[in-house]
Amino acid sequence: MSDDGLTILRLEPREDFVLTPPIEALCQRAVAYMDAGYPIHLAGAAGTGKTTLAMHIAALRAKPVMLIYGDDEFGTSDLVGGEKGFVSKKLIDNFIHSVLKTEESVRTQWVDNRLTTACKNGYTLVYDEFSRSRPEANNVLLAILEEGVLALPESRYGETYMRVHPDFRAIFTSNPEEYAGVHKTQDALLDRMITIELGHYDRETEVAITAAKSGLPEEEARKIVAIVDDFRQLGVNNSRPTVRACIMIAKVIAGQGGKVRADDPIFLATCTDVLGCDSLKVKKDGVSVAREEVLRLIKSHFNSKGKHRLPRAMRAS
Repeated sequence: MSDDGLTILRLEPREDFVLTPPIEALCQRAVAYMDAGYPIHLAGAAGTGKTTLAMHIAALRAKPVMLIYGDDEFGTSDLVGGEKGFVSKKLIDNFIHSVLKTEESVRTQWVDNRLTTACKNGYTLVYDEFSRSRPEANNVLLAILEEGVLALPESRYGETYMRVHPDFRAIFTSNPEEYAGVHKTQDALLDRMITIELGHYDRETEVAITAAKSGLPEEEARKIVAIVDDFRQLGVNNSRPTVRACIMIAKVIAGQGGKVRADDPIFLATCTDVLGCDSLKVKKDGVSVAREEVLRLIKSHFNSKGKHRLPRAMRAS
């Protein structure tokens, strides 16, 4: 579906979306906030599923969706719209055969962009990683979220503002400010949103997501999640690895016919490559300990016969 050349999404909940009780509760909260008229802001590290959640929540509203990806090169016109090209009109009057009358006019053509289209039609706006856009570009959002008014350049057919459709809602996502390419967001803008902090999911949710995304049996997915979680507890990186690492490892194992075993070369190499990047800066005698740490954790999860060791909480006391 398109509107003046812009792609408009009509979303339905994905069949492979994992809806465990914690995720369902989060989605219900988000929808409740939006029903009350507030935009929501999903904040968290990369790999925590912000975009997937945003699209699922937008689908629950059953309204058309306009999607924007934050960009450092954005200006206000990239959100609102601007003059693009010209419209030429020519009138030829030859009603009297002996008299030829012509009139020609040329004017600039205004084209609404995604934000204006969403505000005008009451769509759901999903602004992914909005903090990657410069604060001055996002200033136009302040009046939209507080007063329900979109300020427009005078060149838009003489209009200087537009009332926002009452059905308009917005979902924002962002990465932490310390990430490269992320700008500090204005407090005035954050104050107009309800922020939901996303962290690591509980163990059962990560297992369910890993199994659903990879096709591996739940038992195998559980082994991978346990190893990734143990690596996470080392504290090498405060936010990584996320459940995305579990999915990567599981998909490779499923696709290559590997086994989640301490003696399987595909499994060992994949874990080393996926998890190792999070400990490359940790060195011993000038050499990265990434591979050493990953292999140590894997072996600690299996006994000498290659069988998976149950997590401590699951073993009999």
